[in-house]
Amino acid sequence: MESATQRPPRIPPAVRSALPGILLVMFLGALDQTVMASALPTVAGDVNGLDQMSTIVTGYLVAATAAMPLTGKLGDAFGRKRILQASLAVFVLGAGLCSAAQTVPELIAFRAIQGIGGGGLMIGAQAVIGELVSPRERGRFLGIIGAAFILAAVTGPLAGGAVVDHFSWRWIFYAYVPIGLVALVVVNRTLKLPVPPSGRHIDYGGAALLSLAIMSVITLCSGVGAAWPAWLAPVLALATVTAVTGWLAISRRAPDPIIPLTLFRDRAFSIPTAVSFLIGFAMFATLSYLPAFLQVGMGMSATASGGMLIALMAGILITTAGSGALITLTGRYKPYPVAGTLLALPGMWLFSTLDAGSSPWLVLASMLVLGLGIGLVMQVMVLVVQNAVGRQDLGAATSTVTFLRQVGSSAGVAVLGSLIAVRFTASLPGPLASELGDRIKSLTPKILEQLPAEDRRAVAEAFGHALPPVFLYAAAVLAVAFVLTLFLPERELRTIAHADAQSRGAHDD
Repeated sequence: MESATQRPPRIPPAVRSALPGILLVMFLGALDQTVMASALPTVAGDVNGLDQMSTIVTGYLVAATAAMPLTGKLGDAFGRKRILQASLAVFVLGAGLCSAAQTVPELIAFRAIQGIGGGGLMIGAQAVIGELVSPRERGRFLGIIGAAFILAAVTGPLAGGAVVDHFSWRWIFYAYVPIGLVALVVVNRTLKLPVPPSGRHIDYGGAALLSLAIMSVITLCSGVGAAWPAWLAPVLALATVTAVTGWLAISRRAPDPIIPLTLFRDRAFSIPTAVSFLIGFAMFATLSYLPAFLQVGMGMSATASGGMLIALMAGILITTAGSGALITLTGRYKPYPVAGTLLALPGMWLFSTLDAGSSPWLVLASMLVLGLGIGLVMQVMVLVVQNAVGRQDLGAATSTVTFLRQVGSSAGVAVLGSLIAVRFTASLPGPLASELGDRIKSLTPKILEQLPAEDRRAVAEAFGHALPPVFLYAAAVLAVAFVLTLFLPERELRTIAHADAQSRGAHDD
C-alpha cells in the first residue's frame, strides 16, 4: 500500500520533455479567452457589429464549453495526443478564418470554430498532465500550471489592447497561426503516451444532447437582459430541460456514456464538480462586474481597474504553488479547499462594503484575500477528481469538472447581472432614468463622460449603491462551497502515473 509519507519520485524525463509543449497549449487556450477583452470593441466596430459584441463572446464560449465533454471522451477512447493535435489544428484553422472575417456573422462562426479547438486545448492539456503525472507528484506542477493561466490572464488584455492601438486587430489572429503550429510540432515530437485499448464506442447521441443542453443554458444565461424576442427565452429553457432529460435517459442505457453517471456516486467526484460550479459562479461574476464598479462607481480609469486584478492573480498564483508543493510533500489535499473557500469568504464580503469613497487599498486587499482563497481550491478540485477515476474515464472526468465551472461562471454572470441591473435602474432618479431610456443598458465610461457633471454623479451613486450589496450573494455561494468541502473525502494520492502503469504497451506516437 502506498504511504502518504513516501518520498515522491523524481520527475521522469518523459514528463520534463513533454511539459513545455503542454504548457504552451494551456497558455494558448487561456490567452484566447482574455486577449479579446480589450480588443472586442474595436473588432466589433470594424465589422459593423458594436450592437452584437455579446454574441461574438457567446459564440466562442458556447462552442468551447460544448466541445469539452466530447473532447475528453474522445481522448479516453482514441488517445489524448491525437485529440490534442486535432484540437490544435482546429484552433489554428479558426484563427486563420477569424483574421479574414469581413462581417459579424462570419466572425461569430469563425470564433465558434476556434472555440471548439480552444475547449479541446484546455481539456486535452489537463488530461495529458493527469495521465503523465501521478496525483501525488502533480502537486509540484500546480504552480507551473497556475503560472501559465495567470500569465495569460495578465498579458491577454494588455496584448489585445496594444495590438489594436498600434496594428490591426487581425494581427491577434495572425499571431495564433505560427504559435499554434509551433505547439503542434512540439507536442508531436515530445509527447509520448500509451495507446488506449481499442473497441470503445462513443455515445454520440448522448454527446449531441449534452452539447445542446450546454449551448442552450449558456446562451440563455448570456442573454439575460438582452433585447430578445419574447419567445426565445422559453424556447431555450425548454430545449435545456429536454436535452438534459434525453441525455440522462441515454446515459443510463449506453454501455460507455459520454459522462458515466456512476461517477457521480463517488463523493470524490461529485463534491469537487459541485464546488467547481460554485467557485465559477462566484469568482467569474465578480471579475465581470467589479471592474465596472471601479470605473463607474469609483471613477478609476480602465487601466487602473485592470491593474487591480493583478492582486487577485498574484494571490491565486501564490497559494496554487504553495498548496501544490505541500500536497506533494505530505500527500494530503483536503485542508486546502476547506481553508481556501473559508478564506475567500471575507474577501468577497469586503467587496460588498465598497462605495464611491472607498480606498483603493481596500480594493487591493479584498482582491488579494479572494485570490489567496481561490488559489487553494480551483486546481486542487481537478487533482481530486483525477485521483478518483481510472485512466479510462480520465478525460471525461477532467472535462466535467472544467465545463461545470464554465457553466457556473455563465450562470453567475447572468444572475448577478440581472440583480445589478434591477437595483441600478431602481436607484437612478426618475427623471434621469427616463432621459437615459434604453441607454441604461449600454452605459460605458466613454458615454458617461458625455453626460453633464450632475448626471454623472447621479449615475455613479446609483451604480455604487446597486452593485456592492450583490457581492453578498456571491459570498453566500462561497459559503455553500465551504460546507461541501467539509464532506470531501481525503484519499491516498496515487504515486504511479497512468502512463507509467502502462509503459510496457505501445505508445501513441
